[in-house]
Amino acid sequence: MALTLYGALISPFVRKVRLALTEKGLAHEVVHIDPFNPPADYPQLNPLKRIPALVDGDLTLADSAVICDYLEQRYPQPALYPVDPAERARALWYEKLADYEVAPWSTFTVFRQRVLLPLKGQSPDEDAIQKALNERLPPLFDLFEARLAQQSWLAGNALSVADLAITCQLVNFGYGQEQVDAARWPALAAHGERVRARASFVTVFSEEQALVAKLMAARAR
Repeated sequence: MALTLYGALISPFVRKVRLALTEKGLAHEVVHIDPFNPPADYPQLNPLKRIPALVDGDLTLADSAVICDYLEQRYPQPALYPVDPAERARALWYEKLADYEVAPWSTFTVFRQRVLLPLKGQSPDEDAIQKALNERLPPLFDLFEARLAQQSWLAGNALSVADLAITCQLVNFGYGQEQVDAARWPALAAHGERVRARASFVTVFSEEQALVAKLMAARAR
């Protein structure tokens, strides 16, 4: 039975799972779920009504980090977590930083204010955006920069879930008309280009572009 992923394509958390599935070459179906207006039966998959959710046969899981870890254990090759315990812990740490520390500012502030609110006819809060850009995100970018200045990937010597997690957040940052300053954070900017060049990313990213174009056109009206 094919894996079924529930969520919205432009969610960074859904994107992370899609990238993991694609990197592992796992056939899957994506069922669109509007996180702001989920269907009445969606709480059966995730009582918190958040995306993503994954169904694998009789098993239903929620939370992108939990889903990615399950995929690694269930379908271990190619690996997206380092084998070395210390490096695996490092991958989990950077993934957590991306999901819980970067996301509130890159996605839930910049992306939300610049993309989602205008779709609802609301004006963006530029003060909130500037706080994200000037106060909240720079220390986090400094942390990633320090690590990536030493090596190509955040954990171990190959792509891991940590690399997927941070890049997925920065994609939404880009949709919000912002980019990592390559002069200030050259290693982080170069890292994003490496991840984006992967076949898995090209595939997943291309599939969300029609939706992004539609959103941007609606925002411009």
